[in-house]
Amino acid sequence: MSHVLNRTAAPAAPTTTGGRRRRLGQKAGRQHHGGPLTYALLVFAAVVSLFPLYWNLVAASHTGERVVQAPSPLLPGKELFNNLSIAWNQVDMGEALINTTIVAAAVATSTVLFATLAGFAFAKLRFKGRNVLLAIVVATMTVPPQLSVIPLYQLITEFGWVNQLQSVILPSLVAAFGVFFMRQYLLEALPVELIEAARMDGAHSLRIIWHVVFPIARPAMAVLGMLIFVQAWNDFFWPFIALTPDGAPTLQVALAGLGSGNHTVNHAIVLTGAFIATVPLLLVFALLGKHIVGGITSGAVKS
Repeated sequence: MSHVLNRTAAPAAPTTTGGRRRRLGQKAGRQHHGGPLTYALLVFAAVVSLFPLYWNLVAASHTGERVVQAPSPLLPGKELFNNLSIAWNQVDMGEALINTTIVAAAVATSTVLFATLAGFAFAKLRFKGRNVLLAIVVATMTVPPQLSVIPLYQLITEFGWVNQLQSVILPSLVAAFGVFFMRQYLLEALPVELIEAARMDGAHSLRIIWHVVFPIARPAMAVLGMLIFVQAWNDFFWPFIALTPDGAPTLQVALAGLGSGNHTVNHAIVLTGAFIATVPLLLVFALLGKHIVGGITSGAVKS
């Protein structure tokens, strides 16, 4: 009897390292589900985020007199298509959309390319003055853009670029934020061993950048491209100075001439134009959002 008790009370054998790893792997592979409070907070955040867009659509579907009345309308009206027609024809909205797409695409592409190259140089290459140059790049982000308006306008005037799209594209070919963003990403995501192995195999710098740096930096490049595209799409300050509504305006410059007449502003038409300007961004994010999130997920480091 005592022998049976001793066998029953004997401590379990110590867990092996392999079994512990299997259990940790099973726990890591499980999907965690949030409670009711988590879903309530997510729904609240979604409603708060989408309400301005919804109210923009509501305001675009009413007359200008109804929009400024109190209380403000909360349900869509019947004037949406009429307001869309007025906003589209009051300014050349089609040309403005094309110009804005060209500017935003060119600025986003050039910024992603140059920022990735510069970020790789600052992150992994060794050269004299690297830290000083990086500090200068970061310091430029603290300079207000209003300080460079006068010399930049004088420069494009001498080149004869006023009312031309290159006056908006060329000054924005690269951004200090993009360089710093890509540098911080590549500093952790790109192992030095990969670069050294590629050099030992005889790969030159351009081949290393194309076959090693770009594939690893793809998730960050996608995120940076989306951010810069949205920023260039919504930019108003410098395009309003370099372009005019009568020349080759971007969308934000064209919207500045909407709804005015007889010393009054039709806010419904203005908000209709803003809604037109927002729809392409929503379409771009709907088409590319999954790829961006998938790129970020695939770029995660797995242990």
